[in-house]
Amino acid sequence: MTGSVPGRRCQPRLGAGRGVRGRRDARRSRYPACLGAGGGAAMKLKLKNVFLAYFLVSIAGLLYALVQLGQPCDCLPPLRAAAEQLRQKDLRISQLQAELRRPPPAPAQPPEPEALPTIYVVTPTYARLVQKAELVRLSQTLSLVPRLHWLLVEDAESPTPLVSGLLAASGLLFTHLVVLTPKAQRLREGEPGWVHPRGVEQRNKALDWLRGRGGAVGGEKDPPPPGTQGVVYFADDDNTYSRELFEEMRWTRGVSVWPVGLVGGLRFEGPQVRDGRVVGFHTAWEPNRPFPVDMAGFAVALPLLLAKPNAQFDSTAPRGHLESSLLSHLVDPKDLEPRAANCTSVAYTDREAQDEARGAAAAAGPGLRPSN
Repeated sequence: MTGSVPGRRCQPRLGAGRGVRGRRDARRSRYPACLGAGGGAAMKLKLKNVFLAYFLVSIAGLLYALVQLGQPCDCLPPLRAAAEQLRQKDLRISQLQAELRRPPPAPAQPPEPEALPTIYVVTPTYARLVQKAELVRLSQTLSLVPRLHWLLVEDAESPTPLVSGLLAASGLLFTHLVVLTPKAQRLREGEPGWVHPRGVEQRNKALDWLRGRGGAVGGEKDPPPPGTQGVVYFADDDNTYSRELFEEMRWTRGVSVWPVGLVGGLRFEGPQVRDGRVVGFHTAWEPNRPFPVDMAGFAVALPLLLAKPNAQFDSTAPRGHLESSLLSHLVDPKDLEPRAANCTSVAYTDREAQDEARGAAAAAGPGLRPSN
């Protein structure tokens, strides 16, 4: 029987031959009845199930994609930020291009000298071997400053040809004054300079001239008329000054101050400033003085000096208090006007004061010591 009976297990079919060929034929056709109509239907069902599963998965993926298309995208803020950066860069490039095309501005013109307040520089001087050399050096510095009037006051009975000739050749607007220091205030031979204050009578003579009390022996003999805007500065002839210092002081309203280099046994001495106001002083010599500043560490507005006719230097003031004897009549320490970048820049050196500080420190022994 060659067919298969439904409901029965397939039986192997015996081959006719008994040899090797017969055995191969027997293995090749062992279950012929199992490859009938029933096997094909099962294969079709499996393929149908696979296709259906693939279709369902595809439909689910498509639906998920469609749902996601309707959701807000989290990438919009970064995109907006990047777009804004690009816009800012484009704007900056446009600005730079416009600046390159713009013609350069004309240089700022300094104010006319006639519009500037006058700086009255008061310089006491006395005869000595280096007097001319130091006066020449100072006059050349002053010649660089516009709108300046030099008040040179000799410690002598009468004007000397040396000083008169130097003033005439300086090219500066000047006033030549003369007053002799009283004998009781003069230094004896061999005495250090700090025993008696030097130049007191000469500075007061210049203040008298500014107040209209006359006394000039050369140069401009008429004092400034009432209402003149200016500033008074006391500059010794043996010191070094920065040109910028004079522009710092020019617009003083009351009393302006700044640091002084190489003075009082220190590398510098001057006001301590906080929030634009003087709150103390950096000094080694009697910090409790009313105004512990150097003679060349301040300037006074001319209208203030004229409004205080009794303000002058006191020749009997204790050592180191000469500046305070004048300033105490003019201003309170809290009202001082700091200059030179809030007193952070040193624009002047006082060589004589440094030498005197060294001598005083040596005489006093332990205590005040000049800085190296």
